Amino acid sequence: MSNQKVRVIVNGYGVIGKRIADAVVAQDDMELVGIADVVSDWRIKIAVEKGYPVFASNPEAVDNMRTAGIPLVGTLDDLLKQVDIVADATPKKVASANLEKYRAAGVKSIFQGGEKHSLTGHSFVAQANYNSAIGRDTTRVVSCNTTSIVRTLGALKQAGLLKKARGVLIRRATDPWESDHSGVMNTIVPETTIPSHQGPDAQTVVPDLDVVTIAVVAAHTTSHLHTWSVELTHLATKDEVLAAFRVVPRIAFLQAADGVVALNSTLEMMADLGRPRGDMWEVGLWEDSLTVKGNELFYNYQVYNQAIVVPETIDAIRALTGIEQDGMRSIAKTDQAMGLVRDFVGRHRVITN
Repeated sequence: MSNQKVRVIVNGYGVIGKRIADAVVAQDDMELVGIADVVSDWRIKIAVEKGYPVFASNPEAVDNMRTAGIPLVGTLDDLLKQVDIVADATPKKVASANLEKYRAAGVKSIFQGGEKHSLTGHSFVAQANYNSAIGRDTTRVVSCNTTSIVRTLGALKQAGLLKKARGVLIRRATDPWESDHSGVMNTIVPETTIPSHQGPDAQTVVPDLDVVTIAVVAAHTTSHLHTWSVELTHLATKDEVLAAFRVVPRIAFLQAADGVVALNSTLEMMADLGRPRGDMWEVGLWEDSLTVKGNELFYNYQVYNQAIVVPETIDAIRALTGIEQDGMRSIAKTDQAMGLVRDFVGRHRVITN
């Protein structure tokens, strides 16, 4: 397989799936064989415009999709005969029912963070546990918030700085395209369970992480905001902490002094940078507000929930199929192809390899 492109299908062409499909196409060692779904709305019609072969995820959807003018190539069962791996981005609880289908077809599979860790027995963040995913039949790329936790706290742990961490997550109410469907309006809703699920979920990737998370849902759809209080292992300086963040991939720095003062500021910046769909794949960490007092660290960052897990999914494809044995090489390859940076503007604006 190392001498040919890995054949990939994306099952579920929604918020995450469409981004995974585009990222697969950007890689020179992968081939997007097709996308599968059950809907026939504008999203699938755009996939057709892009030239992506479209398949029905189940036979029941075939008639409606064809009636809507979707030029179906076949069904998911047909497609599974042609691929090496499935990136499953179907809705929560739908994906778990697909695992046995993939196994029966002898196809490897990647699921998203809406599924439980127990579904696959392995949860994935590339910089933390790439090696343990090599050759596996299936894994689960953890959620957007959990991915950010592992990236940032993992960086501090790797530098020997992390003792324990306590974080508050201010979550967006719903995805932007669903803002007319439902959601929180003119209020903030505290989650009733502490820790919120993201802390324990991060421990499925890094078991000895001492982390507690508290979450609230706010009346916005732009992205998530994390605010962290960390006890360090020793007295440290701001420069030492920043150095720990700078040596790991997929953390990029924001400056309030540049006028990037809120979640909406980065959305405008990503659009001006020409990012596809205005996506931010990196953790956007505010550098100038990061504060160290003795052995205590305080910082804030932004998580663009629609995009952050996409490069992780690409690395998971390489790990499961074994086409790249070195995690950092895979990360560098993914980031180069997609255009991830260390700073969005300024002196450190380089690819995160």
